[in-house]
Amino acid sequence: MQQCHTWLCLSVYIITFVLGFPANVLAFYTFCKKVRHKPTPIDILLLNLTISDLLFLLFLPFKMQEVSNNMRWNMPYVLCPLSGFVFYMTIYNSTFFLTAVSVERYLGVAFPIQHTLKRRPVYAVAASVFSWFFCFIHLSIVFIIPFIGMEESREVCYENFTQAQLDILLPVRLELCVVLFFIPFLICSYCYINFIRVLSRLQHIDRRRRLRAIGMALGTLVVFAVCFGPYNISHIVGIIQWKSPHWRDKALLCSTFNACLDPLIFYFSSSAVRGTVGNVMEQFKSRLQRCMSCHIRLSVQYELQLPSGRGLALCFQQHVFLFVKLS
Repeated sequence: MQQCHTWLCLSVYIITFVLGFPANVLAFYTFCKKVRHKPTPIDILLLNLTISDLLFLLFLPFKMQEVSNNMRWNMPYVLCPLSGFVFYMTIYNSTFFLTAVSVERYLGVAFPIQHTLKRRPVYAVAASVFSWFFCFIHLSIVFIIPFIGMEESREVCYENFTQAQLDILLPVRLELCVVLFFIPFLICSYCYINFIRVLSRLQHIDRRRRLRAIGMALGTLVVFAVCFGPYNISHIVGIIQWKSPHWRDKALLCSTFNACLDPLIFYFSSSAVRGTVGNVMEQFKSRLQRCMSCHIRLSVQYELQLPSGRGLALCFQQHVFLFVKLS
């Protein structure tokens, strides 16, 4: 059985959930609001990517429980294939939506007039439906494998594969690696490299906006390679060795961390997300200042009840502190 170090896996899962869930909820709210008001293809694709990440994060606690229980599955076994299916499907779904976003951005820069004339939200909806359906069909293997031979222990989830199971699973993993990772990664690389090349020649665009767009493109490629590369390379190693590599679970941690990196892509890709984040920060700052002012006011009232000399001195100190802060 593959062993994932408890402290390492649990740390990555907790960090991913704590950072990723609120960030994706914020992005989900922003894109829902924008799509209802004025849907655009890029917003529809990013909304679906956000839904995919949220679905992944909602099932992440099952992985936390499994790791904390020393990789033993003590929950109803029906949840094992279900959580595994959602876990892996949303990972590969993310690669599709990241690729679709790269195509949309490249076409908008390389062929602005033609793309604007033919740009329709319905195309993004069709691409999203295709992505969900395609990944659903390909990852259905997660439901099937545990019931082939029925020799897998119910105490573990998606581990300890028999030779009959590996004979089916390893070639399927290679197909997933090629179809759902390498081909999308090549398309994404082609689109963003040409996106950067075209954008660097457009001098009429503000330099700050141009650099931000180039940074977003490079960041997306790095996230794509670092988060999804190691896990899919384990599929190639597995087909060569004809067994699951012992480091496969650790490679999967990189893909897990993608759920809290995608919001960074949303932030640089969408002005609406940047506006929402700015509004949330302003509201937080305003409430924090009100709380601190209220605390100082209560503290001054309390100190005035002390003996006159000490109370006046502390009151003076509090007023000086408040004056310096507000100025």
